[in-house]
Amino acid sequence: MAAAASPSPATPPRILLAGDANGRLHQLFKRVTSVNQSTGPFHALLCVGQFFSPEAEGGDGEAAEYLEGRAAVPIPTYFTGDYGPAAPRLLAKAAAGARGFSPGGIQICNNLFWLRGSARFTLHGLSVVYLSGRKGPGGPGCYSQDDVDALRALAEEPGIVDLFLTNEWPAGLVNGTDTSNTPPQILDPHGYDPVVAELVAEIKPRYHVAGSKDVFYAREPYVNDSAAHVTRFIGLANVGNKEKQKFIHAISPTPASIMSSADIHARPPNTTLSPYISPAKLVHVEEAPKRPAEDADLQYWRYDVKKQRHGEASGNRLCFKFTSTGSCPRGSKCHYMHDEEAREHYSRNVCFDFLNKGKCEKGPECRFVHSLSDEGAVRDTKSRSERRRVESSCWFCLSSPDVESHLVISIGEGYYCALAKGPLVPNHVLVIPVEHCASTLMMPAEAEAELGRYKDALGKYFEKEGKTAVYFEWVSQHSRHANLQVVPVPLSKATSIKKIFHLAAQRLGFEFSVVNQDGAANRGRELLRSEYDSKSSLFYVELPEGSVLLHLVDSNEKFPAQFGREVLAGLLSMADRADWRNCKVSKEEEIQMVDDFKQGFREFDPAE
Repeated sequence: MAAAASPSPATPPRILLAGDANGRLHQLFKRVTSVNQSTGPFHALLCVGQFFSPEAEGGDGEAAEYLEGRAAVPIPTYFTGDYGPAAPRLLAKAAAGARGFSPGGIQICNNLFWLRGSARFTLHGLSVVYLSGRKGPGGPGCYSQDDVDALRALAEEPGIVDLFLTNEWPAGLVNGTDTSNTPPQILDPHGYDPVVAELVAEIKPRYHVAGSKDVFYAREPYVNDSAAHVTRFIGLANVGNKEKQKFIHAISPTPASIMSSADIHARPPNTTLSPYISPAKLVHVEEAPKRPAEDADLQYWRYDVKKQRHGEASGNRLCFKFTSTGSCPRGSKCHYMHDEEAREHYSRNVCFDFLNKGKCEKGPECRFVHSLSDEGAVRDTKSRSERRRVESSCWFCLSSPDVESHLVISIGEGYYCALAKGPLVPNHVLVIPVEHCASTLMMPAEAEAELGRYKDALGKYFEKEGKTAVYFEWVSQHSRHANLQVVPVPLSKATSIKKIFHLAAQRLGFEFSVVNQDGAANRGRELLRSEYDSKSSLFYVELPEGSVLLHLVDSNEKFPAQFGREVLAGLLSMADRADWRNCKVSKEEEIQMVDDFKQGFREFDPAE
């Protein structure tokens, strides 16, 4: 059966939720097919709890049929329960083949996506956050402290989370409810997870969905501390249970991002207080899973994700600006640590991510040292010298004497925003990595999250101006320092942007591929980042409606470096401004343009 088409903006997505499949995938998908035919179409199935069989013998039989293509998954299906004796073997190939960070799931066969670890992604307009795995000592099928830390950081980001998926139920869930008719499985204190309770209290989703207790339970909505909306908890039974408990449930929530303020504030008559308002009294908070003891020589500068967001003294995440240059324009207002010892290590070519987190996610592509010993740093003296030489002559490195600092609008931790040199239109800006990096697609996950905040802020600012933003980036083998171009376009021309890019491509003899067929912008960048090999030349454009168009450029292809600008110049009837060199203005005019932009952008600036 073909997957359902994406919902239109005016139609809320229709989502199926399922509990522990326990490897009974034929029964699960037979039921999904039946429901989809009778009351569908549904756009996705989200599975929580144990997805694979708990049996050691023959536990991979049904799952193998889908993974090997002998059976078909009826609609796009996302699962978090990556445990069970057969799970490591069934997921090994997908894990080995996965490149980069995949918040929207690792595809293990057609229509089946494994949500590994923890992350946030957009599904048909819905903001979905998940914690995969269960509480345990660590290893396959257990969530890690890194997974929990990542969600604590996400909880600090703007925007309402629509769905939070966990395998475990949160401790304290029934506090504040009438338990006289509550099933005994729910009153049993075993099988609840205090870490999940802490996370859901911080994330404050509109829906929290969990499995693992073999019972269906829909709790009364509850209010959230410091939030306008209510949360609904849905616990689902296991597939094919003998008690005929409900194991599949349908919802059709309107994404919070497009809801009216009145709808977000609405509270049903049976709304209760949050069961997590006073965690110290209501929830027994057990010690979170401990990470293995670190080698003292690594000097693992670990940080508390939540505290560093608020600039508390006990947080010790490093400030890149200070570490790389010895100064920080934010001074005492900086939320990050100014550590002289870390700066000394960085000056000896030690990787910033290694200093900051104790590990580097760039792999062999990283040009820096992953050791604090003098011996390790000396090995790369030549590359350090080369890096300093390159950065000193780079227009975009903030530490370079050539940087035109008067163009800078806002400085974050991983990115800064600046007025484009020779702008196509007055508010044409660039979002640029602070670190010397050839493409924004190569930046670490934390920086990608900050980029998302900048894009959200720019979107709000341009919307206030009656415009929408187009983002594009040209990455070639000769690229030195990445810069994501951001050009505001009047809303009246927004519907023509996609068409004119396709037309321009045809005139040059190529066709764009659409990276994210569902039109989810975050998903588009996730796919780009996971598939980019850092060796290819490419051009991509992020359109206002969410589509991401991609062109992989052959080594012998003569691709125009200003292609994106030329296309938009044509759209805006500004052909004479297609070349930035024709649009240079005086430094005084640039300063005035930056000041004007700052005045309107200040209320949205994520670095303020």
